[in-house]
Amino acid sequence: MPRSRRDKRVSLTKTTKKGLQVKQNLIEELRKCVDTYKNLFVFSVENMRNNKLKDMRSAWKHSRFFFGKNKVMMVALGKEPADEYKDGLHKVSKQLQGEVGLLFTNRTKVQVIKWFEQYTESDFARAGNVATMAVTLDAGPLPQFTHSLEPQLRQLGLPTTLKKGVVTLLSDYDVCKEGASLTPEQARLLKLLGVEMATFKVTINCMWNSETGEFEQLTTDGRNKQKVEEMEEQE
Repeated sequence: MPRSRRDKRVSLTKTTKKGLQVKQNLIEELRKCVDTYKNLFVFSVENMRNNKLKDMRSAWKHSRFFFGKNKVMMVALGKEPADEYKDGLHKVSKQLQGEVGLLFTNRTKVQVIKWFEQYTESDFARAGNVATMAVTLDAGPLPQFTHSLEPQLRQLGLPTTLKKGVVTLLSDYDVCKEGASLTPEQARLLKLLGVEMATFKVTINCMWNSETGEFEQLTTDGRNKQKVEEMEEQE
C-alpha cells in the first residue's frame, strides 16, 4: 500500500532544540530584569482577558510583565535557596501557581498596590462564571434585537417568534439565576443583552526587593488598603 503524503516523519531533535532555545531566551530575559529593576511583584488575574492585559502593559510601559510559563519562570528565579538567582527569589518561585505573572518595576510598593486596587474593568461573563445577579425577561416584544437574530435566540433557548417583523418573547423567561454557574447559552444571551457580569482584576500577591533581597507577602484587601493609606500619610 503506498505511503500517504501526510505520513511524514518529524525530527524531534529539531523541535526540542527550538523549544529549549525559546525557554533559554526567556530565562535570560527574566534574569536581566532581576538585575535591572528594583522590585519584583507576583500578581494573579481574575477573569483573564488578553485585551485587558494588553491595555495594562500599555499603561506600564516603564515596567516589564511576564505572564504564563510558570515552570520556566521558576527555573529562571530558582526553586530552592541553593539554585536561586539571587537571595530570596526561591520564595517568589513558590508563588508561581495558576494564572499568575511577574511584574518588574522601579515603582514603589505603595504606587503598585494603589494603582492595581483601582484598576478594574467590567466585561461579559463566560461559560462557567458565576452569575452575579438574576436576569429575567418579560413576555412581549424585544425591540433591542433585529429580526435576523430571532433564529439564533431560539437556538439559545428563548421562546421567541416574529410578529410583524418584531422579535417577540412568548412567555416570561429566566436567563440566569444569581449564584449559578453560567452555561455557554446563558453567557451568549447575556452578551446579546449587553449584561456584564465579569470583572477583570489584578491582585498583587507578594513582592521582592532586589536591593535587600527581602520577600514580603501582600494582599489587596481592606486591611492592605488601610496600610497603604497609612504609608502615604507618613511620606
